[in-house]
Amino acid sequence: MWTRAAVDMVAGLAKDPELWAGRAAALTDANAAVFDAANGFAGCIAGVHEVLRRQRLLEGIWCLDPDEGLSPGQAEELTRVSGAAAHTAPGGGNRRVQAQAG
Repeated sequence: MWTRAAVDMVAGLAKDPELWAGRAAALTDANAAVFDAANGFAGCIAGVHEVLRRQRLLEGIWCLDPDEGLSPGQAEELTRVSGAAAHTAPGGGNRRVQAQAG
């Protein structure tokens, strides 16, 4: 979870409790894509690296194990969740980063 998003979500809870449920579901969906829950977490390190790459904080998604990488379909899932909920998505709602995704 991204720190700024967490602070904003907690502040918003007091104002609109129903909003919390939707954002919680979106955050869970985003975390599933990043940590590769659909593939037994096989691409979790590469998924975190891919989020950082999309934020221009890493140049690539290299791992210590050269055979480790994103699972099939994981990049597409990251792109999907990035577009679905900008406030919780990988990239933290940065439209410039989201436009680069994929």
